[in-house]
Amino acid sequence: MNSAAELQKTILAALIANGELATLVGSRILDHAPANVVFPYITFGRTSVYDWSTGTEIGTEQLFTLHVWSKGNGKKEALEIMELARSTLHDGALELEGHALVNMRLEFSEARYDERNEAYHGVLRFRAVTEPTV
Repeated sequence: MNSAAELQKTILAALIANGELATLVGSRILDHAPANVVFPYITFGRTSVYDWSTGTEIGTEQLFTLHVWSKGNGKKEALEIMELARSTLHDGALELEGHALVNMRLEFSEARYDERNEAYHGVLRFRAVTEPTV
């Protein structure tokens, strides 16, 4: 199975399993938000996959982004959701099918008001390194 697809599937399961996060966003963790989606919610953003194989090892480096969307009063709700997602994924010991997760770390985060959507927008960019297990 493709390591990026497997990682996203595993990330989705980990985020949904976080009870505190589920209280805030429910199951609204989406690839693409449909029209009239209920706030707050999380969407998967860009994923970039790089080969870091060597002469003796095969592996990939993946940069992926989560977007948090909130219409809560101020940035508080967006920041709370961002922290719950960070604490779930940063250095997380997630089990992937067909791949081993070497590490996963938050590399960047930002929260701002998005005037076009009239919502608070949080961005979390993670770096994950995976190796095939077969």
